[in-house]
Amino acid sequence: MEPERKTVRVTIFNQTYSLAAAGDAAEVEALAHSIDDLMTDIARRTGNADANRIAVLACLHLADRLRIMEHDLAALKGRVDEKTREFTLLLDQAME
Repeated sequence: MEPERKTVRVTIFNQTYSLAAAGDAAEVEALAHSIDDLMTDIARRTGNADANRIAVLACLHLADRLRIMEHDLAALKGRVDEKTREFTLLLDQAME
C-alpha cells in the first residue's frame, strides 16, 4: 500500500512551490528550508540575485557534499568488510 500523498507548500528563494509529499510533510518542509537557507547564503556571498545562477551554485554545492559522503561511505564499507574478514578468520581459528 502506497503512503498517502500530501500537498506541502514551501517557499524557496522567494518562490512558492506546491509539492506532493509521500512521507512526512514536516521533513519536506525542513528540506525546503535547508535549500532556502543555502540559496540565500550563496546569494548573500556572491552578491548576485540571478535565481538560476544561485540554483546552479546550490546544486553544485549539494553535489559536492554528496560526492564527499559517498566517498566516506565507501571508505566505511571497506573498513567494515576488512573487519568482517578479520573476525571471520579469528572465528575460524577459534573453531579449529
